[in-house]
Amino acid sequence: MAQHPSILLKNIKQPGQHTLSGYESRGGYSTIRKVLKMEPAKVTDEVKTSGLRGRGGAGFGCGVKWGFIPKGNTKPVYLINNADESEPGTFKDRVLLELDPHLVIEGMLICAWAVQSNWSCIYIRGEYGYPYTRIKAAVDEAYAKGYLGDNIFGTGFKHHMVVHRGAGAYICGEETALLNSLEGKKGQPRLKPPFFPAAIGLYGCPTIVNNTETLAALPWILENGGKAYAAIGTEKSTGTKLISASGHINKPGVYEIALGYPLLQFIEDECGGIRGGKKLKAVIPGGSSMPVLRADELAGVNIDYESLVKAGSHLGSGGFMVMDETTDMVEVALNVAHFYAHESCGQCTPCREGGHWIEKIFRRIAHGDGLGGDVQLVESICGQVAGHTICAFGEALSWPAQAFIRKFPDEFKHKIGDALVGIRSKRESLNFEYEGAH
Repeated sequence: MAQHPSILLKNIKQPGQHTLSGYESRGGYSTIRKVLKMEPAKVTDEVKTSGLRGRGGAGFGCGVKWGFIPKGNTKPVYLINNADESEPGTFKDRVLLELDPHLVIEGMLICAWAVQSNWSCIYIRGEYGYPYTRIKAAVDEAYAKGYLGDNIFGTGFKHHMVVHRGAGAYICGEETALLNSLEGKKGQPRLKPPFFPAAIGLYGCPTIVNNTETLAALPWILENGGKAYAAIGTEKSTGTKLISASGHINKPGVYEIALGYPLLQFIEDECGGIRGGKKLKAVIPGGSSMPVLRADELAGVNIDYESLVKAGSHLGSGGFMVMDETTDMVEVALNVAHFYAHESCGQCTPCREGGHWIEKIFRRIAHGDGLGGDVQLVESICGQVAGHTICAFGEALSWPAQAFIRKFPDEFKHKIGDALVGIRSKRESLNFEYEGAH
């Protein structure tokens, strides 16, 4: 097995890869022609065999999700490409949208045939201006060539695709909030059940929502076979994963690795080690909503779903943030808390109120005004938020807050201790002045 198989990023540096002619010159759109001759159910079976899991964060089985469309369905089936890449530390989908947009479109067409969808939407975050122009131009090219529309590739299969820009809401990365946004409603998650839009989704119809990276893997899988994809990575974490590496490293960027790659080796061999020769302090492996891991917890940890869960975190969206020994973890905790307090959709009281409470407490600790019991108060609030909300946003704001406190307690105690000493000194000074005045 190759240590660094190139499936998604193979052609991104090739000239003109973002154009239809450049994409086709390297075999693009050949797989969908073959797929359109297959039974749709066989396509789904091949994806199930591959073991491909959703690359947006949840890691749910892609082919399994497709299978949730009700049998005997007579309603339209919709396909949504969740390109609302808003998780801090994550920027891998934008690489595909900018540099290989037709790969994304071909992947969507493969999915559309498998689930018999005649309409799809690429929901892209509003801040992605350049990626939007690239994917929109690619869609227009595909229409002009007859690869999208009423008779794609002359097969009689109809499929229309639109590109929709979001308005900058993190919560619209949650699939049911995304669907509400598309319907013109507030971008707020829906109550469950139904647990999957594949049963009741957009406009009450069966809807498949997949991440951009997930869909982009489909052409390779259908060209080379599900078993070939499953042979890459580990038994339960198959295939490759795009990792957005940032922070105190010498070579930040987007890397494609086989799942199961040793985490510390990834930092040294791919990311060029810690910047400035400093020591590694911590890593957030899957985007800011995932628990931080200390450097002394990383020995033997691999970059895959199971290994990171065992270590106490999650692979998430692959937003890999590296921090060196100079990092103030209280400040990091505050920065993360500020983001999630701001991005709550406001629908659930625990998130709407708890997020701001956590941020305010972290701010006073960071600014030297911490009080005894503040750490315990944050822990208590987190316990009242996680698991008590409509969607997983409650966990997204609670998990990192709890992890920073539990992994780096001395830094919080030190700042609170200094604050309490300062308060006592101030009181003693005031008492002395008061007594002296008499």
